[in-house]
Amino acid sequence: MNKVMTRTAQLRPGTRPPGRRDSRRPGAPSSRRPLTPPAAPPGPRPTDLFAERLLAVLSGRRPVHWMLRHTAGHAYDDLARLAERGPLRTRGADPVVRDIGYYVPRAGALEVFARIAAGDRLRALAFRLEQGADLRWRCTAVEMGGPRPPHGP
Repeated sequence: MNKVMTRTAQLRPGTRPPGRRDSRRPGAPSSRRPLTPPAAPPGPRPTDLFAERLLAVLSGRRPVHWMLRHTAGHAYDDLARLAERGPLRTRGADPVVRDIGYYVPRAGALEVFARIAAGDRLRALAFRLEQGADLRWRCTAVEMGGPRPPHGP
């Protein structure tokens, strides 16, 4: 019995004791799966995020300056003019986004439309998103039903 213990103790790491065989075929894949972190769930799309942000401003739930860092060009001024009129302020239930669609005119640009249910009315919201050099999306135009007022000099 002493000999068996001595013999087993002398085995080098990574070797098998005599009599034990590897049941796997040579070259067969290991039954162990590599440890990889689970894929992160996809985040909300920029079209959805901006529709909700614009809805919050146009319904009066958020101030216009909340969108300052999320806009570029004339979009902030257009949004400020629209928000002044409060086109989505309703009594009772808050307005909600019913449907969103978009068109990709070029890489890094999206033209988006959203149908907004405000009270018993259905309204249309259109906006343009452009991706900057920093890969952040910004709203560069926003319109809500009707003609757009001309820009001053």
